Order: sequence, then C-alpha cells, then structure tokens
Amino acid sequence: MEWRERGNLTLVTHFILLGFQDLKNLQILLFLGFLLIYIVTMVGNLLITVLVVADQQLHTPMYFFLGNLSCLEICYSSTLLPVMLDTLLKNGKPISFSSCFLQLFFFGYCLGAECYLLSVMSYDRYLAICKPLHYGTTMNTAKCIQLAAVSWISGLIGISIIMVLMLQLTYCGPNEIDHYFCDTIPLKKLSCSDTGLVERVDLILLFVYTMPPFLLTCTSYVFIITAILRISSSTGRQKAFSTCSSHLIVVSTYYGSLMTVYLLPNSSALNKAFSLLYTILPPLVNPLIYSLRNKEVNRALRKAQRKVANFRIFHSVLTYLVNVKEK
Repeated sequence: MEWRERGNLTLVTHFILLGFQDLKNLQILLFLGFLLIYIVTMVGNLLITVLVVADQQLHTPMYFFLGNLSCLEICYSSTLLPVMLDTLLKNGKPISFSSCFLQLFFFGYCLGAECYLLSVMSYDRYLAICKPLHYGTTMNTAKCIQLAAVSWISGLIGISIIMVLMLQLTYCGPNEIDHYFCDTIPLKKLSCSDTGLVERVDLILLFVYTMPPFLLTCTSYVFIITAILRISSSTGRQKAFSTCSSHLIVVSTYYGSLMTVYLLPNSSALNKAFSLLYTILPPLVNPLIYSLRNKEVNRALRKAQRKVANFRIFHSVLTYLVNVKEK
C-alpha cells in the first residue's frame, strides 16, 4: 500500500472501493444485473439523443430538454457504472486519489445539473399545457438555451464549491470506502481533519439543489393536473394522468432518495441502497418515461428504421451490380 508523508502525517495516495462486499455470494449476479442495466441505459439514452438531433420534427423545446437530459444521463451512468462493474468483478477496487476526486467531480456535476433540468422540464410542460397561447413566444430558442445552460452551469457551481472544500481536508487513513463510488459522505469519514465546514456547506447545497427544484416541479404538476381535470374525454384524461403520475413517481423517488442519503448519512448499507434510487434508476427509466412512450418519438424511430432498411436494400443492390459487372 502506498502512502505519502507530510509532516508527521502519513497521507493516503489511493482508496479502495469496497462496493457490495457484504453481498459476496451475489457478486456475479449483481455484476450481470448492473451490466444489463448499463447497456440498456446507454442504448436508450443514445437513441433519444440521436433521434432528437437527426429528426427535424423533434426540434421543439420539449425534445430539446429531453436531449439534454439524455446527454446528462449518459455522462452520469458512465461516471458510476463502469467503476461499479469493475469493483464487483474484482471484489473491491483500488482507485487513485486523483481518480476518486475526478469521479466525485463528474458525479456531483451531473447530479446538480439534473436536479435543475428536471424542474425546467416540468416548467416547460406547465407552459405547454396551461399557457398554450403564450408557449411559442415564452419558450423560444433563446429561452430554451438559457434554461438548459443554467441547469448545466448550476451543477458546475455546486460541485466546484464542494471540491474546493473536500480537497482541503487531510486523508491519513484508513483508505477503504464502504461504497460503490467516491461520494462526499464516505470520504468525509476517512478524513482526519475537521469536517464541520464541509458538512454545513453540504447541507446548504442539498437544500438549494433539491427543495426549490422539487417544489417548482410539484407546483407545475399541480397546475397541469388541474388542467387535465378539465379535459372532457375520459380516455385523454386517463392517458394524461398516467403520464403525469409516471413523471411524479420518478421525480419524487429521485429527490426523496437524494435527501434521505445526505440527511441520514449514518448507515452505509442504507446509503448504498438509497443511492441506487438516484444514481442507477433515473438514467434507466427516464428514456422510457419521458420519451419512448411519446407518439413523436415512436414516429421518428420508425422513420429511422425505414431509412436503415432502405440503406441496406440500396447497399445489397449496389453490391449485386458491382459483382455482376466484375463477372
């Protein structure tokens, strides 16, 4: 094990991610399960991103934000799941000090950005359903770019503050992180410095990044549901309620589990269980909840399939003609 001297202290140069070592008999099963989740997550979000970029009819505010969300989920999942899979495969993974804090940076960046992006998306749906006459002028291209930029920049600001404080702490052992990724809670436990300031700032940022977006999202959906109740068609009302309830369940699970982990950080087993609800579940289900059930996305998907099929036919015919000419 490598250590670095500073004064009378022996500093940690790398950490060991323990992952799910308390479930040793299930390591292979967990590896296969999370590998499947990672593949499905990446395929779903990449598909949404490609469709939104390629199809002109999806160049609307709603799908612009969905494309941003999918890009965010790709980054989010790629920051956490490959490391988790490696940890499961090796039954514990050494990770360098710099790599650990790099993972913490990208995780925190995506986490903060997603908190605000989800609320922006709910606000967009509120305007589209409750203020349809003003929607086109209010949610114009410039406004969409500004709202998306605010979401991405907010994530950068929050994690930058945390990184500055976390890097000022001293880590002099032990170096085992009882988690499947580098997060502030287990890292603070390994520090031999006073973590009081970090904990207070963590609590403030938790409030800033969860309560306002969550309240804005809930308020938006209250107005949306009120508008839905005015729909005369029972079929249309039922479909709208189904979509809204799916959105609210995912958002409530995301914000609720996030607040639970950072407000009750004593049990590592409980933290890992709740952390799965805001790190693994949203990137997996968001493409289905927000996009793949939409008629426009299904139409774009069928259109893309036809293009691929036509390309294959064209390629087969071209290959046949070339072979005939050579003969």
